[in-house]
Amino acid sequence: MPPRTDPLRVAISLAAFISFYVVSDWILRRVLYWVGGDWTSLFTTVLGGALIANVLALRIYENRGLSAAGLPWSRPSATNLVFGLVGGIGSAALVLAPPLLTGAAHLSLLPVPPSAGTLPFVTLLLAASSAGEEILFRGYPLQILMRAVGPFASIIPIGVVFALLHSGNPNANWFGIANTAGFGILFGYAFFRTRDLWLPIGLHFGWNFTLPLFGVNVSGLKIGVTGHEMVWTAGALWSGGEYGPEASVLTSAALFVLAVFIWKAPLRRQPSSLTDPPADSPLCEPLPPLRS
Repeated sequence: MPPRTDPLRVAISLAAFISFYVVSDWILRRVLYWVGGDWTSLFTTVLGGALIANVLALRIYENRGLSAAGLPWSRPSATNLVFGLVGGIGSAALVLAPPLLTGAAHLSLLPVPPSAGTLPFVTLLLAASSAGEEILFRGYPLQILMRAVGPFASIIPIGVVFALLHSGNPNANWFGIANTAGFGILFGYAFFRTRDLWLPIGLHFGWNFTLPLFGVNVSGLKIGVTGHEMVWTAGALWSGGEYGPEASVLTSAALFVLAVFIWKAPLRRQPSSLTDPPADSPLCEPLPPLRS
């Protein structure tokens, strides 16, 4: 068995990665809270911790830089990012536009409008948190597991873990967690299709950015940016209740459409040093010819 797929080595490197992240998260959460307050700490700590954990694990166990975790920047990267943004924004609009058009929901003005700087500030925070979660879950851990046990034996469990870690969010319920697992699995599949993180980052940010524009909760968090909120006349099965649309049947349907989009979109496949063995690797050597 090649040393890079040795089960003990994989387990040790995963344990080290988790330790790096936990320690970084503990430190950064306190520093960033002191610097920028609760919201800045909440949304940016995960990005800082994910970057630190990936950098350390990649340097120690792979002797590679951060771009090896799926963050090369090139024209294909930009193409995949744009497709991700289109998919994320489009799937969110697919969930929220029909209720508004059919009268199942309407937009209502908030009593206190947000300040002029709210939208750019929230946009930066959402971009940081979306990128951070993708680098954390679909970066080093997913990729070394893909190399060791294959794509779907790693994509599905990590997608489930991604969802379970959202179970502590305000007003979380089983339906919302199930849909969040669906997102986690699709984001993993997005990496599998492109071998870079730009597509899942675009999908994640596009979804998270669009929901507050309509005035709905994002994974149980109320984020007001436009001075409007979406008021539903339909029940929680359609609206998702206080958790937000991620706990609705509309999102379940949108996940299916999003899966087809990721499957069929003309994405750009990039080389991956973590998931694709080099040409001289024993994994790529042809079998010897059969004796006649």
